[in-house]
Amino acid sequence: MKKIINGRKYDTETAERIGAYQNRNDRRDFNYVGETLYKKRTTGEYFLYGEGGPRTGYARQSGQNSWSGGCEIFPYTEDQARAWAVRHLNVDRYEEVFGEVAE
Repeated sequence: MKKIINGRKYDTETAERIGAYQNRNDRRDFNYVGETLYKKRTTGEYFLYGEGGPRTGYARQSGQNSWSGGCEIFPYTEDQARAWAVRHLNVDRYEEVFGEVAE
């Protein structure tokens, strides 16, 4: 997916995939949410690509009283990326991306 936000281009095809999270395995589930954290190779900026079913925050209205799944890209600060990674990545991957954490 490609998107321009505030004059900046975000492209999931050219960015480094940091990690991903899914709450369910079946994308047809109305409550499905999938998120992937990316880092731009050229600037080091982070962004989140998220998608979800019609009962999630990614839902889009598709008619009167009708909803469908949707997807979106969100630019992330490093602090936001770290917070997402703490919730969804294992310790080894977190430290690989953001550096070693003190005990």
